Amino acid sequence: MRAAVQCRDLRKTYDGKVEAVRGLNLEIQTGECFGLLGPNGAGKTTTIEILEGLLQPTSGEVTILGHTWQQNPRELREWLGISLQETRLSEKLTVRETIELFSSFYREPRLSSEVLEQLQLTEKTDAWVGKLSGGQRQRLAVATALVGNPKVLFLDEPTTGLDPQSRRQLWDIIRSFQRHGGTILLTTHYMDEAERLCDRLAIMDHGEIIAEGTPSDLIHRLGGHHVVEFSVSGNSDGATLEIWRALPGVESVRHDDGLMNLNVREPHRTIPALLDAVESQGAQLLHLTTRQASLEDVFVRLTGRHLREE
Repeated sequence: MRAAVQCRDLRKTYDGKVEAVRGLNLEIQTGECFGLLGPNGAGKTTTIEILEGLLQPTSGEVTILGHTWQQNPRELREWLGISLQETRLSEKLTVRETIELFSSFYREPRLSSEVLEQLQLTEKTDAWVGKLSGGQRQRLAVATALVGNPKVLFLDEPTTGLDPQSRRQLWDIIRSFQRHGGTILLTTHYMDEAERLCDRLAIMDHGEIIAEGTPSDLIHRLGGHHVVEFSVSGNSDGATLEIWRALPGVESVRHDDGLMNLNVREPHRTIPALLDAVESQGAQLLHLTTRQASLEDVFVRLTGRHLREE
């Protein structure tokens, strides 16, 4: 399968000293939904703006659908749909006028009425943009990205501000675009969204990709199969951490939001040993839960931060 998006040794340095992107290599296959995750300041926005042709790299190569921004900028603008994290639209235009304006930028756009129906904005066709709710504006921003009939869709946190129902409706639209052969690059602050939508994803930190693979593969390789969360009376820091690390089946240990988190592969071995260890310390178990490991666990283990932390 031909790669839809490729970048090789991509670098971006600001003022000759601040390295936002450090030799990044990335390949997104045609028809794939690819997630790019990372904490604030990781270099995601810079990378995406370079791929979208909005920013010049300091060095490196970017190829989209076999073309480069230097050689075929007009064609690439026809083939890309972009929904920014915050899209500023004229508040004095109606929803129909906004879509028709964006439609006029392209040679072979989709029907405006079709896109509005898909984004469930038909009832707001004659409403001013300034009168829309936050969720409606977000759906309109995605509609402006789809009306050009793109082959590659860049979605920067597309479901931020949406209610749960609208969020899942947008998931269906993303899946439909992909089923019809479209390629998607998605950034999101919702880990469940990345797990459900992305065929593969990459985690960035400090301008580099530090992990890449399918969600299930990353969880298996880096997060363990299960997480045991617990708290005990007394001080659980310091030397006590070594006690938890020594329990059978423990892959890693972290202290998070007042709870100890053990990444384990065999909870049936770890939990009895944990209870014995608590008893031997003369402590009292205050809280104990087990759950499947998630992409959030992988992210925290790699970066030391939750995705939604500033």
